[in-house]
Amino acid sequence: MAEARCCFKLPYAIVVVLLLNMNSPCIGCSERDRQALLALKQGLVGDDGDRLLSWGREAQNRNCCQWEGVYCSSNQTGHVVKLDLEDQSLRGKISPELVKLQHLEYLNLRFNNLSRSQIPDFIGSLSNLRHLDLSSANFGGQIPNQLGNLTHLQYLDLSSHGYFVIRPENSIHAKNLNWLPNLSGLKHLDLTYTNLSDVVGWLEAVNMLPKLRKLILSACKLPRPIISSVSLMNSSNSLVHVDLSHNNLNSSIFQWLSGTRTNLVYLDLSWNNFRGSSIPDYFGNMSSLAYLSLYYNHLEGGIPNSFAKLCRLRELDLGFNSLSGQLSDFVETLSKCAQKTLESLDISHNPDLSGSLPDLTNFLSLKSLFLEKNNLSGRIPESIGQMSKLETIGFGWNSLEGVISETHFSKLSKLSYLSLSSNSLLLNFSFDWIPPFQLRRIQLTSCKMWPSSFPKWLQTQKNYTWLDISDAGISDTIPSWFWDFSQKIKVMDISHNQMRGTVGNIRLDFAPRLNLSWNQLNGPIPSILSKASVLDLSHNNFSGAASFLCATEDSNLTFLDLSSNHVSGELPDCWIHFKKLVFLDFSNNYLFGKIPTTMGHLFSIETLRLSNNRFVGQLPSQLKNCTKLTLFDLGENSLSYSIPEWLGASLPNLTILILRGNQFYRSIPPQLCHLTSIQILDLSMNNISGTIPKCLNNLIVLAKKRNSRRIIRHSYTAKLGELSYIWDYEEEASLTWKGVRSKYKSTLGLVKSIDLSSNKLTGEIPSEITDLVGLVSLNLSRNQLTGQIPPRIGMLLELDFLDLSRNQINGRIPNSLSQIDRIGYLDLSENNLSGKIPIGTQLQSFSPSSYGGNPLLCGLPLLRTCNEEEKGPRQTVLVNQDDKDGLISQGFYISLGLGFAVGFWGVFGTLLFNRSCRYTYFNFWTCFTDWLYVKTEIIRQRILPAPLKRHSFPSVEDGREEGLLFALAFEYLSDDDEGSH
Repeated sequence: MAEARCCFKLPYAIVVVLLLNMNSPCIGCSERDRQALLALKQGLVGDDGDRLLSWGREAQNRNCCQWEGVYCSSNQTGHVVKLDLEDQSLRGKISPELVKLQHLEYLNLRFNNLSRSQIPDFIGSLSNLRHLDLSSANFGGQIPNQLGNLTHLQYLDLSSHGYFVIRPENSIHAKNLNWLPNLSGLKHLDLTYTNLSDVVGWLEAVNMLPKLRKLILSACKLPRPIISSVSLMNSSNSLVHVDLSHNNLNSSIFQWLSGTRTNLVYLDLSWNNFRGSSIPDYFGNMSSLAYLSLYYNHLEGGIPNSFAKLCRLRELDLGFNSLSGQLSDFVETLSKCAQKTLESLDISHNPDLSGSLPDLTNFLSLKSLFLEKNNLSGRIPESIGQMSKLETIGFGWNSLEGVISETHFSKLSKLSYLSLSSNSLLLNFSFDWIPPFQLRRIQLTSCKMWPSSFPKWLQTQKNYTWLDISDAGISDTIPSWFWDFSQKIKVMDISHNQMRGTVGNIRLDFAPRLNLSWNQLNGPIPSILSKASVLDLSHNNFSGAASFLCATEDSNLTFLDLSSNHVSGELPDCWIHFKKLVFLDFSNNYLFGKIPTTMGHLFSIETLRLSNNRFVGQLPSQLKNCTKLTLFDLGENSLSYSIPEWLGASLPNLTILILRGNQFYRSIPPQLCHLTSIQILDLSMNNISGTIPKCLNNLIVLAKKRNSRRIIRHSYTAKLGELSYIWDYEEEASLTWKGVRSKYKSTLGLVKSIDLSSNKLTGEIPSEITDLVGLVSLNLSRNQLTGQIPPRIGMLLELDFLDLSRNQINGRIPNSLSQIDRIGYLDLSENNLSGKIPIGTQLQSFSPSSYGGNPLLCGLPLLRTCNEEEKGPRQTVLVNQDDKDGLISQGFYISLGLGFAVGFWGVFGTLLFNRSCRYTYFNFWTCFTDWLYVKTEIIRQRILPAPLKRHSFPSVEDGREEGLLFALAFEYLSDDDEGSH
């Protein structure tokens, strides 16, 4: 019975064991594998503690097959076949003990931090690997050739993320890809951001992978391939996904793709350089193509007619090229086949693409439509409101016109992105209109609202994070409900309107970009705005103190403009928290007191404007730590003491320095001559004494001619939420030009100016100032300068403005001044100049007032004429040694002398040494004088006729002048005693 009972229970025991095995991948892991994993853990630690808690030596953790990220084979051996440690925030180095996992087929270390260490070459010993993913694991150094030993590998990803673009020295690189053809079974290869600039044969190596389906070599700095017949023959036909974007490839890559690439589904060639090339016609033969991106490639021409065959095309990106033609032709070509499949179309930023917007309702699946920054004109058809699947509309920056009504959006319930900016559009919606959509991004710059009241339909939008209704002609009070939705905002621009009211209760969850400038907003500035990353409140009526800035520690502010408001009081002393600040403008307010010393902690500052306030005291020396400063404007304040030496010694990047209208005294420190990048130096209207430094010729930029761009532009990075955006701003400066205070922005880069006027400077104008041949404006007026105008003043050929008035300058006006043909404003009045005004194209065109107050001056345009003594020596022409293209030069005079010598001796020497030439020459002149004498006698005979006594000959009246000539000649010859003639 017992034996029978045991036999009866045996099947149940077997079932229980089988059930237990089904719930566990293996009975227990191999001891060899377990020790290898423990060694691997010892070299890796987590950023926030031990991320591999389940990996332990304790009894309950002895089975490594149950550890996190570890997978074993399904048989009873317990071998580890898969190790997935993706995104575990691990850092450290990989232990060589890893090679003991000889059955490992899958290794994933993606999104960890391996300390920029080199990819271990011992990974090449894991001969059973099928899948290897080391992407974004912060590896560095050279790819080991040992990876070529992984002959079973099917998936290889060594890509990095964009962090390595900023710091390329950390990226993975390769000298060659000789190891790659050994991986004959490879189906997936991703080397994004791997530096392959030295790999000449990369295309040949790729072609040796017959099973490759997915190839991603984006941003690899690929050298341009040399296409040969061999590379074309060996091309893999299995490829379905190719991404060669962000390289500098040229159109030769088209040849490689031609003919055999009929299986391609995904093709990304964006951000290369196909300048001068057109889209190849054979692209239309890739009938399986679903994604094609040729973005930012400088392609020309139009879309080939063969695109009509792309019946599976879902996304087409041709933005940022130089494509031309009519948009209607593009649409007609695509609509022949892709109208049912196309979901995304981007042909933006092609300025030669023209025409009007056609009816697009045939594209039944279209979700995204980008046509921005083309040359489109006409009206937006109302039929677009019937395209119910549209999620994105980008029509901005064209020449579209007309009225936009509710009909344009009647069925666009899925619309989330709307850009109509910078067209001539009028938005006319009823007051109580409720849109069918919920927008995330709204860009309506320069779209005029009708009526000019605040758009009430915005109250229905609950999800927008980007709002731009600048220059919309809104003249209304901002409703209180508008500020309720701002907590989600990332970018808000309501500038250049006539909006009134105060900033209401607002909550900011992000650090947004806020532009409320050029309105009529008033009241105090809420402290919550200090959480912004970009804040422009300029040209409003905001009042109160600037202490709201101190509400936030470790501010994210990179751009702050509070200029032209009614902000008063002293500047807060909390600038230690603004280390990211690049731009700061408090100009044209009512601030007073001293400049805080903590401003020296603005280590990133490039533009600092504090002009037209009431600041007093001296400049704090801590500002010398702001070494990135390029524009420093402190004009129109009450600052005093001497100009600090550290301005020139510690701020090497200064381009514009304006200290105008303060109370600085003592002399100009010679250290300012170290400002080799200075372009505008304005120290006018102070109490500066002493002489003008002779070292001004060290100002290198001013000593160069016309090498500046018209616009001075700065770029900066601001983080909005999790993303970073690159913004830029254009520099501007207020200058006195031809007696008028003006702002310069669009041409500021061309202005090169020195203004030392209205001070107490003494001594002579240093001759070194004439080395600044790039100067456009020089103002030394209203000082106590003596001596003469430098004779080489004519070297300043770029001068458009010259004011030396109201000094004590004596002597003559240099003749070289007449050679400056660009000069448009000249004032030499109220000096002690004497003598004649040099004659030139420009100097006589100025008003007599330009020379007034110089009683000893004479000559035009003055009424006083010059006597011989005042005329002085004959005017000479200044030889400009630097003017290589001038007609009057030293070489001209040398050529003139040599020409005269050669010509004179060529004639005189021949007559002197060659007898036959000498006789012939004198015979010619003798005959010529005889003929001239006879001709004269004939004329005399006509006027005073007289009888001929010795001979008779035909009369002149008979018309026989020849006889008279002969007779007179005979008479003349007969009178010659010797008869030699």
